[in-house]
Amino acid sequence: MSDPAQAKKDWLAHYAEMIGKWRGRRREDGEDAMQDTVLGMLERGVAAIYDPRAYMSRGTSNRLVSGYRHVNALEITSLDALEGVEHRASAQADDDVRLRQLADELGNALEDLPLKCRQVYIRCRLEGWTHTEIADEMCLSRSMVEKYMTRAVRHINERLQHHAPH
Repeated sequence: MSDPAQAKKDWLAHYAEMIGKWRGRRREDGEDAMQDTVLGMLERGVAAIYDPRAYMSRGTSNRLVSGYRHVNALEITSLDALEGVEHRASAQADDDVRLRQLADELGNALEDLPLKCRQVYIRCRLEGWTHTEIADEMCLSRSMVEKYMTRAVRHINERLQHHAPH
């Protein structure tokens, strides 16, 4: 097993060695990942790291994997490539009108609900309360809160069904 004090002393030599390997392969991403890892080490304090060589190797590897996943997971399409597709800015006015109509109809649907159903729905869906919190606040059983919530959701779904995408 290596001496932790010695490992802390020779991390810089290991860094130089790794840079040499990356430069030999002309891998800018690897050099960047290693630079980021070493910068993180220096900012946090090298003395706090038990095995700087292992930390540097693992950190560089993790950064490379993360970068690879980021590049391959995100599909990027320029606006120029979307020539035949309607751009978001041109549909903004229609969306605003639809959103206003949907909000008005949601308000009307909520007004049609019995008071307790409406209160349960608003607290759960709009304010983020749990069923238990609502039951405690309104002096209801949790089962009753669930029934009110089911009734409210069913009513709102029926009232707003024509807004659903076809």
